[in-house]
Amino acid sequence: MAMMGPAAANPDAYIAALSGWQRERCEMMRTAILDAAPFEEAIKWANLVFMANGPCILIRAEEQRVLLGFWRGKRLRNLEPRIKASGKYELGNLVLTEATGVTAEKVARLAVEAHRLNIELGNPAART
Repeated sequence: MAMMGPAAANPDAYIAALSGWQRERCEMMRTAILDAAPFEEAIKWANLVFMANGPCILIRAEEQRVLLGFWRGKRLRNLEPRIKASGKYELGNLVLTEATGVTAEKVARLAVEAHRLNIELGNPAART
């Protein structure tokens, strides 16, 4: 697996290319996200990306970790303090290893709030 996640033509192939704890974790998070709000999912930038009025959430499996990223992650830190700011905009990532996990319920709560923020505030990738 490459640093930026497995090469995949579609979201199902992305998950199928994973193994072990990373596959289990990514499957759980994908299901929780898709059940939480009406997202469109796609492969973008070699990541599993969930869109709602622009990019909203990403899952990226790397060799030793999995990232659960949010385009408005800085605004979600009250729900999950482990989200670390990333970049100069509102990006934030939750870094997961085999030893550090997250529950489906927590992922769903974050997904609901991330979706709400994108709908209310607009496309976070649009530069004004």
